[in-house]
Amino acid sequence: MPSIAAVDALWPALALSLQVALWSCAITLLLGGGLGLLIARTRFPGRELLDTLLTLPMVLPPTVIGYYLLVVIGRRGWLGSWLDETFGIQLVFTWQGAVIAAALVTFPLVFKPARAAFESVDSQLEQAARTLGLPEWAVFLRVTLPLAWRGIFAGLLLSFARAMGEFGATLMVAGSLPGKTQTLSVAVYTAVQAGDDAGAATLALVTASVCVAVLLAANRLNPSRPSAP
Repeated sequence: MPSIAAVDALWPALALSLQVALWSCAITLLLGGGLGLLIARTRFPGRELLDTLLTLPMVLPPTVIGYYLLVVIGRRGWLGSWLDETFGIQLVFTWQGAVIAAALVTFPLVFKPARAAFESVDSQLEQAARTLGLPEWAVFLRVTLPLAWRGIFAGLLLSFARAMGEFGATLMVAGSLPGKTQTLSVAVYTAVQAGDDAGAATLALVTASVCVAVLLAANRLNPSRPSAP
């Protein structure tokens, strides 16, 4: 049986994990979708280099990402010190810091599918809409986005699942404060460190169940596979 501490930590950690994942998805949707559209539709020097740099969080160890975040948003970091001195805002050891860490780690999971989805849209359909007199914003909303949304949304679901399980960068930036910054993955680590194997197993099962459900949804939205009748 899991310990009382593990059971007490389950629901706050689950709620916080969902909160962090949802906010990080909102950030990655705006930034990843926007940059995916930019790189898919424009040609400029250094375009592929920029693509490589934006994809880098996919291959960097999360602890390395967490370290660089501390360098930037920590109290001694150039951005963190400015926010602290100017607005009294501290991001380290807060759930907002966990959101930033999760968004950075999961950003490529939205950016790459978004770029591929926008590149797959038939430009002739967009040109036909322009010929009919539609402005650019209407072409995007009525032609481009409806054709690309499945790929973008599938990437967003993968980003959500990854954010639910993010550990390394989150632990370094947000720490493990129960009820404040302790996500499910961090709670699993804490339970293991405390020798509560049953509690760790329960927390891990909940995390895996949520991620499996999200991945199943992402597979159904994969535009390369036909939908089941």
